[in-house]
Amino acid sequence: MTRTKRGNFFIHLLLIAVALTTIFPFYWMITTSIKPSDAIFQVPPQLVPKSFTLEYFPKVFELMPMARAYLNSTKIAVLVTVGTLLTSSIAAYAFAKIKFKGSGALFAVFLATLMIPGQVTLIPLYILFSKFNWIDTHLPLIVPAIMINAYGVFMIKQFMGGIPNAYLESAKIDGASHPRIYWQIVMPLCKPAVITLGLFTFIGNWNNFFGPLIFLNSENKFTVPLIISSFKGVYTVDWGLLMAASTVAIVPIIILYLLTQKYYVQGIAMSGIKG
Repeated sequence: MTRTKRGNFFIHLLLIAVALTTIFPFYWMITTSIKPSDAIFQVPPQLVPKSFTLEYFPKVFELMPMARAYLNSTKIAVLVTVGTLLTSSIAAYAFAKIKFKGSGALFAVFLATLMIPGQVTLIPLYILFSKFNWIDTHLPLIVPAIMINAYGVFMIKQFMGGIPNAYLESAKIDGASHPRIYWQIVMPLCKPAVITLGLFTFIGNWNNFFGPLIFLNSENKFTVPLIISSFKGVYTVDWGLLMAASTVAIVPIIILYLLTQKYYVQGIAMSGIKG
């Protein structure tokens, strides 16, 4: 075995070990959700369940309003994802393809917002939203996320920076305006970056726990993470029920990732090397 092949072998071995370490918690969650209650705490633990049960999954939807939470999380995640892709791509186009005075300084200030922790602005935002009567509604979870996403703007701008300006100049010669160039030329070429950002945004809002915990009070407005936290009692935890609820919660994310995996890898790779 040559040195190159030996090096590749150990690299792949390391990657396999990391992958198994990453996958194992999900495997344990799924197997725990289908184990009988007496097998969950068995010592030594059963890596492969000897018996199976699906009793916890109907209870997930019977004991708590999980179906309603699914609808709430889907509404929030979809609206934020669509809105973020629109606002971030428009801003990225302006920074990447339109030359105006102070664009570099403005973009630097825009990126500087990434260094501000969300906890710093939480109290001012809560006071502001309370004056708008937005508390206990989904608006605080949707509107701010759509209005500004510095990471999304940066990611798409990096991708747009690799699009040759000759395409835009040719379109301008043909009489195309900036909105038309943005929508018909630039956006189709940015599909990998847009889909990747959409996946990040959807997953981030689907898994968002802190925001709904602060702004939502009514159970019928709860999202999936808040409902799952309700399965934990003060003194006891029904781990089978909790794992079943968690398994149900990750299904949309897995489906979405499998559908967009090709664009996700391409978007990450090209956004990092272009610009």
